[in-house]
Amino acid sequence: MTLLWIALAVLLLPALWLLVAPLRRAASVRAAQRDVEANDRTTDQNLAIYRRRLASLEAALERGDIDQSRFEEDRLELERSLLEDTERLARAPLKPAASGKLAVPVVMVAVVLASLTWYLQEGAEGDLTLYTVQQQVMNDPEASLPMLIERLEEQAARQPDNPNVWRALFPLYRDSGRSDAAIRTLERLVELEGRQPWLLAELAQIRYFAAGREMTAEVQALVDEVLAMDPAQPTLLGMLGVEAFETGDFDAAIDQWRRAIAGMEDPDTADALRQGIRVAQQRLGIAPDEAEQTVAEGPGITVRVRLADDLAGRLDDDATVFVVARDLAGELPPLAVVRARLGELPTTVVLDDGRSMSPQARISQVDQARLRVRVSASGQATPRPGDLLGTLEGVTVGDTDGEPVEVVIDRVVE
Repeated sequence: MTLLWIALAVLLLPALWLLVAPLRRAASVRAAQRDVEANDRTTDQNLAIYRRRLASLEAALERGDIDQSRFEEDRLELERSLLEDTERLARAPLKPAASGKLAVPVVMVAVVLASLTWYLQEGAEGDLTLYTVQQQVMNDPEASLPMLIERLEEQAARQPDNPNVWRALFPLYRDSGRSDAAIRTLERLVELEGRQPWLLAELAQIRYFAAGREMTAEVQALVDEVLAMDPAQPTLLGMLGVEAFETGDFDAAIDQWRRAIAGMEDPDTADALRQGIRVAQQRLGIAPDEAEQTVAEGPGITVRVRLADDLAGRLDDDATVFVVARDLAGELPPLAVVRARLGELPTTVVLDDGRSMSPQARISQVDQARLRVRVSASGQATPRPGDLLGTLEGVTVGDTDGEPVEVVIDRVVE
């Protein structure tokens, strides 16, 4: 925190210097202005012009070119013009160079206070403190999970409105078996961030397991709410797969888990669900190599994915492979998504309605699709430089029992 305040002070110094700079130049500016005013001959020039024009009028009167009445009118106009010119040149007395200097420190203090107030309201001081606490515990030779939880609980007491503190606490409570504390943490997050689908899905899941894998009325209400907002929410689909497996509905469990894997970013959880799918297939008496075709839902595309030889070894075998089907116009969400690991290539997957992410966007709705295969080192759904890419346009959607189409991953995302 000391470094933070030093950095803020360093940033404020140039602003304060700019406020003081005019005072340092005030004396020289006043002297220059005084010289300009002292050497200004504009009034003398205006008077000379007035005298010449008046002499011209008098000569015209003597010659009889104008009468006395016209002479008086023109002379009055000349005098009026002279008054207007000299009035515009009237100047207020110059103030002393030090005039108003007391306002500068007042403005400087106001700038500092306004900056600090803004940072305390909009800045991330709490997050920086949270990060510091986490790093201190991680670097402590005697660090332990209870120690980390204790330190984070202290921050929760000091920063009750900082959602990042509760986000850090939740997985620690969950993984250490403290379900009640994890539920309270999620409820606090919901209060702070609103009823977001991922939060409600986590809350439904932990309440489900805390109730001994029982679909209580409270859990069911959360399930219904999440499905209404996000039918493809992976955490909730994973939990529904567990519920289906527990009740002996292995087909439904496989379907829910496959849909969950399609939208899941955690490769470890995805691998656990794949293992659950294999167990469910065994309970159904389905061999793993028969499973994809057996559970296929309606028309789709069978895809064989392989990596070009010249890109081999560029990324680790644990890098995530996204196999995505989209409509040709690119107007709909992904029609079907399958995830795999780079080490599993070459592999064959089926893109069908069971792999859809939304009921409003299914591969059975289109006659042709565009295939996009991306290998992500970060495991994120958003493309990043360094990812590997392969595409195939205009693939016909039809019977998944036919020969697979091949997509070769042969490019690097720049």
